[in-house]
Amino acid sequence: MASVTADVEDAPTVMVDADPAARPLPPAATLLAGASMLTLAACGGDGGGSGGITAGGGTPTPTPTPTPVALTQTQSSRFLSQAAIGYSKTDITSIAGSTSFDGWITSQFAIARPQKFWDFLIAGGYDAATNVNTTNGYEPMIWSQLMGSTDILRQRVGLALLNQWVVSIDGFASSWRAFVMAAYLDILWDNAFGNYRDIMEGVSTSVAMGLYLTFLGSIKANPATGAIPDENYARELMQLFTIGLYQLNQDGTQVLSGGNPVPTYAQDDVSQGARVWTGYTYANTDNTTPARMRLPMMINAANHETGATSFIGISIPAGSDGATARKIALDGLFNHANLPPFVSKQLIQHMTTSNPSPAYVSRVAAAFINNGSGVRGDMKAVIRAILTDAEARDDTQVSSTSSGKLREPVVRLVQWAKAYNVTSPTNQWPFGNVSSIANRIGESPGHAPSVFNWFRPGYTPPGTTISSGGLVAPEFQVTNEPSVIAYVNYMQQVIANGAGEAKADYSSLTVLATDSQALLNELNLVLAANQISAATIAQMKAALDTISIATSAGINNRIYAAIVLVMASPEYLVLR
Repeated sequence: MASVTADVEDAPTVMVDADPAARPLPPAATLLAGASMLTLAACGGDGGGSGGITAGGGTPTPTPTPTPVALTQTQSSRFLSQAAIGYSKTDITSIAGSTSFDGWITSQFAIARPQKFWDFLIAGGYDAATNVNTTNGYEPMIWSQLMGSTDILRQRVGLALLNQWVVSIDGFASSWRAFVMAAYLDILWDNAFGNYRDIMEGVSTSVAMGLYLTFLGSIKANPATGAIPDENYARELMQLFTIGLYQLNQDGTQVLSGGNPVPTYAQDDVSQGARVWTGYTYANTDNTTPARMRLPMMINAANHETGATSFIGISIPAGSDGATARKIALDGLFNHANLPPFVSKQLIQHMTTSNPSPAYVSRVAAAFINNGSGVRGDMKAVIRAILTDAEARDDTQVSSTSSGKLREPVVRLVQWAKAYNVTSPTNQWPFGNVSSIANRIGESPGHAPSVFNWFRPGYTPPGTTISSGGLVAPEFQVTNEPSVIAYVNYMQQVIANGAGEAKADYSSLTVLATDSQALLNELNLVLAANQISAATIAQMKAALDTISIATSAGINNRIYAAIVLVMASPEYLVLR
């Protein structure tokens, strides 16, 4: 498929380094301007949601068993780009030479969480009464996990789950907001390798979701007052979190009737479903500490609807208490035919490719349905299926114009931090909220602008060959020329100076800096899985060779400039 190319002639010039020793860099400036246009081959497979199998799907195409061959460093880096929130050269070399990625996946599954989000806040003293109406502690808490934890697969999956089960700290009308968010993130991260049904249960009883989608305090209908149950969660639980808008085959393609997609639910299903989520309130009334924000919501029986309820084929008998109604509703959604392909496709999109083929989706959905031992919803089986699938591991996809995904900004930032051992001696991780599109990276974890996240799984840039090809590119929803320039400028600053006392360690690069080709080769491997072309590397080398290395400051400038150039290049920004 043709590339999507914006006009670069009017793109602003972005300097690589403010230090005069690093100037002038005409080739680098040109390259960075090129990054602002994001020359990006259309990401994807063979159309994903178009055409395909008729209602009921078909037998999943089995994944071929490859002949065991020792993995290269390039293959290992590419795998980690998909599987890990960030990684180092040591992580790459620890996998290279083995014959499969299964051992690494299994070892990551076995890593206990070094620290829970909630425990970080308690250890930092953020439960002091002075913080009751602030968000103090939230930003260092999230960055400490993403950048500082060793469970790099869990961190990647946790972020993917947060991109689907969206809440935002900015959307809580409550006290102890950092703790509300911490308790919610712990549900996602704790269950990232558990069962999807447990995620559904934990989220549905969490104060965070009750606040964000406003069913905390929802009451049963009262004809005398005109009160009706809040419908927010009932709608989004179906639309965004479990089954989606339209009926799906197991391979993720839409079930069609007369050429049109078949809806999964109607407004009456939303209204009926909302009855399930009435009566929810805090577990207790003690607000002197944040403790109740961690407890599952309780159900006030007087405010819960006990009449018979029926939606999308799920029937809840009259007289059912709130906990029973919830169990029946969530079990019904969990066992809905749409849920495996709906969830599986989105996890694939977050980790490997924006447009997985129907066969890829079908294989992962099959693992969701049955982990090999008759268990439905086993996240370990789903994650392993996503990462080891033949389509994900096919090295020829690197040169394909119909594969890959745009790296989301948060993953880029964390990848740099993990690659060069960013540490925070005070444990403050002072990166803050980086969602600004004017002077940050345009995305920040836990600050999504709406329940639809920063980018929707079905988003396609209008008026592009991606769109005309029937493909999607979700991360482009937060990508435009100003946001790319802001990203480059921010990364230039943070690469050189860190964020406050959180600094990178470039000692492994210092010994390479006198040889610009060797330096770029190292960065290409570690950051881009050797996907940056020789021609682009040559442009970068020409820019770097203009920087004097006669002093230690010059050597550092060359390192900073090299990392910025790599992380601004279109061939890095697109993960294949």
